Amino acid sequence: MITLVVASHNPVKVQAVLHGFRRMFPLAVINVNMVSVPSGVRPQPLSDEEALLGAMNRTQNAMTSTPDADYWIGIEAGVQNTDSEMMSFSWVVVRSRKEVGRGRTGAFFLPHAVADLVRQGRELGEADDIVFHRSNSKQDNGAVGLLTDNVIDRAQLYEQAVILALIPFKNETLYLREE
Repeated sequence: MITLVVASHNPVKVQAVLHGFRRMFPLAVINVNMVSVPSGVRPQPLSDEEALLGAMNRTQNAMTSTPDADYWIGIEAGVQNTDSEMMSFSWVVVRSRKEVGRGRTGAFFLPHAVADLVRQGRELGEADDIVFHRSNSKQDNGAVGLLTDNVIDRAQLYEQAVILALIPFKNETLYLREE
């Protein structure tokens, strides 16, 4: 049995982690635990580096709070300004006792109305809810689901990044460093 600790109670993130692990390790029996831990970054990370740091911090804090597991997973969504536009993406960090894997989602550009609200200090999920007249969309299909009419939803976007973060674990002999 593989025991996972997901550094979130958000059902979208938990679903993405579970599906990603099942796809990479289809024969494994998986047990998932959830913990709420701080990211150590702003509620809405405003750069690629800050989002990666938030995911890394969540993973480390999950490991500290719940040390009896095989893997600890942190996910952090971020935005970044590029000239006059703002893009959205997320980082996934998976950690075991021996290795760390990182994966990033694809990036997409936000509508100006959403980006303007984020620039004013709102979190992306809150900005989406205002612009799209929704409630708690970040625990549902997220910005990407709203913008693609669920062709890609938030869980699917995260699932690919989980799979990418699991590459070192699927290919341990290629990634483990000799000490």
